[in-house]
Amino acid sequence: MPDDMLTGAPVLDLDPYALDTLREPWGFHAALRDTGPVVWIPKYDMYAVGRHDELRQVMSDYRRFTTTGGIGMSDIRKPGAWRSPSPITELDPPAHTPVRAAMNRILSPLIIRQWREVFTQKAEALADRVVEAGEVDAVKDIAEAFVLDAFLTVLGVDFSPEEFLVIGDMNFNQQGPKNALFEESMRQAEPIMARYQAAIQRENILPGGFAEQILLAEDRGEFAPGTGPLQVRSFLRAGVDTTISGIGHALHYLARDPAQWAALRADPGKAKPAFEEAIRLESPAANLFRTTVDAGAEISGLHLKGATKVAMFMGAANRDPRAWDDPDRFDIDRNPAGKHVALGAGDHICLGQNIARLEAECILSALARRIDRLELTGTPEIRLVNTLRTLKNLPLRLVA
Repeated sequence: MPDDMLTGAPVLDLDPYALDTLREPWGFHAALRDTGPVVWIPKYDMYAVGRHDELRQVMSDYRRFTTTGGIGMSDIRKPGAWRSPSPITELDPPAHTPVRAAMNRILSPLIIRQWREVFTQKAEALADRVVEAGEVDAVKDIAEAFVLDAFLTVLGVDFSPEEFLVIGDMNFNQQGPKNALFEESMRQAEPIMARYQAAIQRENILPGGFAEQILLAEDRGEFAPGTGPLQVRSFLRAGVDTTISGIGHALHYLARDPAQWAALRADPGKAKPAFEEAIRLESPAANLFRTTVDAGAEISGLHLKGATKVAMFMGAANRDPRAWDDPDRFDIDRNPAGKHVALGAGDHICLGQNIARLEAECILSALARRIDRLELTGTPEIRLVNTLRTLKNLPLRLVA
């Protein structure tokens, strides 16, 4: 009997990273949920979970499912790993606890509230510009334009916004398999890697930003010596692409459903729930990984091999009919915050979640106060990235 059958997990012989599946993952997600609480995917010698409750278990229980092997497919503890570790996202408690506490102090609610004025000003100005333009690509002209301006302003890193997107593609492709998408993103990033690495070094960080606060915390001994730039890198990786994705998907769903846009127009305070519902339906971080501990692990009575990767497909869990009524319907009154797993769960829940929510609230409410209707003028495309669910474009007409 093959080793994978000895584990008790049913086999799902599908490739979640096939291009057609990345474009339309819903069939794979349904098969993943229906096949079992955990499945074995032979192409990648890994387990996968797609049901809501089991995924939260894997994401939250570091004693059985560790992050120290990396949150990507490659086991960063082994020779030949194609990713370097993060000094915060790839630590388990107790080592993770003081690092996370230090970052939480820097990112206090008071600090984030102070950023509201910056984000609001930039959102209002951008909303005026796109309403005047009338027809836009809402990915490039709204989501990317706003996040890359607002987030980089408060971060304090001097790097080309366009090149940040290239680095983001590389990061999210690295977390998946070493396939053609990975190779192409590495080729695109190679010419700018030296500038990117230099931009996050101490001597190039801009004064007054969040990045400077990380380096000052390192000086106080709150982070291990030399890890300050890596902490900046981790925060940067997590704070750009996923927020762009969530805002883009929110605008797409609102454009497809005039009644939902009318509800947001009537009450711009629903911008946050609209964002939460969009990232539930189109989880930006499409999948992340944990690794079973050496002693093995168990999920819902199925025994797993030790030291083996477990892929968590958040998009599948966030549409699990076991957890949600009418799970494929976009409803800004659902308000799924705290239940969906698009932003993670447990000790490693998204560090920048409140920044993402604030950005989305500012730009979506600014648009809602100015625009009577959103009209699709073409068919949006998905940008193909191994572990990021994001739009390539979103052609819209904005009717003031």
